Amino acid sequence: MGNRLTKIYTRTGDNGTTGLGDGSRVPKDDARIEALGTVDELNSCLGMLLTEPLDEDLRACLTEIQHDLFDLGGELSIPGYEAIRADQVSALERVLERYNAALEPLKEFILPGGTRSAALCHVARTVCRRAERRLASLASAKPNTSYSLQYLNRLSDLLFVLARVLNRRQGGADVLWQKNRGRKAEDQ
Repeated sequence: MGNRLTKIYTRTGDNGTTGLGDGSRVPKDDARIEALGTVDELNSCLGMLLTEPLDEDLRACLTEIQHDLFDLGGELSIPGYEAIRADQVSALERVLERYNAALEPLKEFILPGGTRSAALCHVARTVCRRAERRLASLASAKPNTSYSLQYLNRLSDLLFVLARVLNRRQGGADVLWQKNRGRKAEDQ
């Protein structure tokens, strides 16, 4: 591969527009750019999580997801292009089932937290949910048959499970939500 990015700044976005992969220009607050930016933010959150000490299976899983998210960014940058495939959704489902099978069933809601890496995974999960919402907004305005919404939906579920896995593997525990914690009986 040659030098793809020889000049980092182009000044072409100084007027509030940005270029898509097909050469067209859209406003920087266009629904497509909002979705693309949130997917990029999610990928960066996973990059932060990958700076933590992680077991190799989790590191490989998250790195594969980062590559998928870059593919999704490519899909979003070229109207009509589909990069996320059904087999990528199925792969996430298999990974999700494998990691979830080793966890005790939840009987209570949990709060984001526990170990540092689990907390970072929860942050990634919430950004993933936002990316899913942004993509849903885009899809409602410009319907497509992409698997991207399914992918993000499964990914947010996987990130929830991985946060629980990280807590277990690193000697932490899920932080259980306590309903009405700290309220006096007469306030309830």
